[in-house]
Amino acid sequence: SGASGGGGVVATPSGHIYSREAIVQYLLTKNGEVKKQKAEYDRKRLAIEDRRVEWEEKIRQQAENLFSRKDQGAMVVRKEDLSPAKLSGGTKTDEKKKTSENSLKTTSYWLASSQPQREVKASGEFDYEKEINALPPPPPERPASPMSGNPLKLKQLIPLKLVREEEDDKKARGADPGRVLCSVSGKVITTQAVVAIRSSGQVMLKSVYDELAKPTMTCPVTGKKFKEKDVVELQKSSSGFAASGQVIATKYNPTLT
Repeated sequence: SGASGGGGVVATPSGHIYSREAIVQYLLTKNGEVKKQKAEYDRKRLAIEDRRVEWEEKIRQQAENLFSRKDQGAMVVRKEDLSPAKLSGGTKTDEKKKTSENSLKTTSYWLASSQPQREVKASGEFDYEKEINALPPPPPERPASPMSGNPLKLKQLIPLKLVREEEDDKKARGADPGRVLCSVSGKVITTQAVVAIRSSGQVMLKSVYDELAKPTMTCPVTGKKFKEKDVVELQKSSSGFAASGQVIATKYNPTLT
């Protein structure tokens, strides 16, 4: 049988198979989109924070002005004068009808009951929580794998070393690269369960893996030891692993997303 690099074929951690060129192009395109989305999200979030700071500063300054005027004997500060509506230039509300609290709360704007945060929220002019909740969800840290939807990095791609049918059969097949074979038994892979060993890139029937590789955790092709986490079960298409022998690698065109 003829061994080859599989024409640049890789698998994702979920076991889906792609042309390396196609999945790399996809990830580069999606990474660019994620960066733009994150920059836009950060810009909107920062704008809300800036408005919050400006509004709270406005409330604080207006409260200080009222107390400054009181200290100068220009006026007597009443509870309703410290209401958010009054401080933000609004009209008098029904607060006059409310029972007055003690004089300490009335004049001590540094107390919790008179903090700007409470005033900002009550004023209706700036609702921080409402504005934050109105933001779209933050973008993901990494693009999603096209098939599994799991976050995917370039370095997580697993190069596969495919073994195909004899080179001598190429004339009869024409452009067909030949069906993929189990790298250990040489059997044609169609609809059987298949695994790949991440550390060596070898692809073999799961039945062969269970019998010849798993007992010693040694790759039958390379003789190298591997761990359980290095074994990836490859996903089959609806028509089998490589039904026609034509394409094992799923092509993914970023322009179609």
